[in-house]
Amino acid sequence: MKQTMQKQIKAIITKLKALLAHWFHKYDEHLPYFITSIIALGIVIGGIKLFIEITDQLKSDLMSQVDTQITNYVLSFRSQRLSDYFIIITDIGDVYGYLIVFSLCAVVFYLIFKNWTYVAQLSLVLLLALSSNLLLKQVINRTRPEIEHLVTVKTLSYPSGHAMTAMAFYGFLIFLFYRFKIHAFLKTVIIIFLAVLILSIGISRIYLGVHFPSDVVGGFIAGFIWVVFCALIFQLIRIFKKDSKTAG
Repeated sequence: MKQTMQKQIKAIITKLKALLAHWFHKYDEHLPYFITSIIALGIVIGGIKLFIEITDQLKSDLMSQVDTQITNYVLSFRSQRLSDYFIIITDIGDVYGYLIVFSLCAVVFYLIFKNWTYVAQLSLVLLLALSSNLLLKQVINRTRPEIEHLVTVKTLSYPSGHAMTAMAFYGFLIFLFYRFKIHAFLKTVIIIFLAVLILSIGISRIYLGVHFPSDVVGGFIAGFIWVVFCALIFQLIRIFKKDSKTAG
């Protein structure tokens, strides 16, 4: 009986090995995408956990001290020139700024790639960031800093809508340009410019007195979650579409 059981186990292992060999042979070309997807999913889950932890600490003494120290440091650099600069930067991260940049991207993407897919993806990322930010603000209900505001604000404070949307929109643009087959130097310049723009928009909200630093950090994390999540979904859709066409 023992020998019979050993033979059955051996037969099961042999069949399992054959099945795995067939599966990996069949999907070998997609294996890097699957591994990347698992990593991306881990980043999304980790980002959500970090966002929740920061949100839980908003009313703590430690967070209040950190916010105050960073805010005072940023405000110590206030000058007329910097104020003018950060007002322009914060406008780029506002509604009209996105309308202009989005319109330019739509034209460029269509003229160069003859494809509206990237425009649709960028639209969805922007819509998800804006709508989820409004929802999070209402749920968390954090008031603005009680310091001088250099620009007019009407909504709640956490997470920063400018920081969250900038990270989602311009962050996804970084992802797109990273994938585009363009000159390496031009690609590097564009990516660095967009990264600096994201950081500048976040700093502008602290400098202008309308957000706590933790608002900006929370916004960056939430926006980054949308970038990774949407990139993951769009990549999987592309793979499955390619498979269906090949099968057809």
